Amino acid sequence: MHILIDEDRCCGAGQCVLTAPEVFDQRDEDGIVVLLERRPPADEHAAVREAALICPAAAIEIRA
Repeated sequence: MHILIDEDRCCGAGQCVLTAPEVFDQRDEDGIVVLLERRPPADEHAAVREAALICPAAAIEIRA
């Protein structure tokens, strides 16, 4: 799994952080997503997929 973030699309809702806090964080100044793990371990894959699905701005892309 490889994660790509489109910061221009991110609206700072924080759903990704709530769903996968080991993989995502937010910048303090504007709430834009920060990727902590570009290639997360297998035990985080389900949470990352869920975060991508619920992202209101569709700013998270997952590649195999």
